[in-house]
Amino acid sequence: MQAVENLSKSKIGALIAIERDIGLGNFVETGTKLHADVSQDLLNTIFWPGSPLHDGAVIIQEQKISAAGCLLPLTEKTELSRSLGTRHRAGIGLTEETDAIVIIVSEETGTISTGFKGTLNQGIDAKELKKILDELSTERFSVAKSIRGR
Repeated sequence: MQAVENLSKSKIGALIAIERDIGLGNFVETGTKLHADVSQDLLNTIFWPGSPLHDGAVIIQEQKISAAGCLLPLTEKTELSRSLGTRHRAGIGLTEETDAIVIIVSEETGTISTGFKGTLNQGIDAKELKKILDELSTERFSVAKSIRGR
């Protein structure tokens, strides 16, 4: 959660996709494979604007960062606000096709959002993010533990 808070405060855009039951392997193939432990430092480094991986999504599988700089499908919903950019549209698009949870940090405003099942929950704080992730966790995979990097 601390990494997401830091990215938000610094207005550094981020898109993190957390695999649940439907595999994200096809999307991992579009990025740079890492298979690294989830950590605040690594997430901050990946999404730093000068990083070659910062524009794509990070995909977390089995409590590991599987890949970064991944391309995700864009939603085709036309009723979305024009203020939502590609990062938000990609996050929503992935959740329309899979059961993944996405965390999005707006580069323009620093706003934290989550996406699940094609819906976007905007303007949440770290406490609410933890609650949402805990609620969406499964017995097989604890999302909250993954984001904390433990």
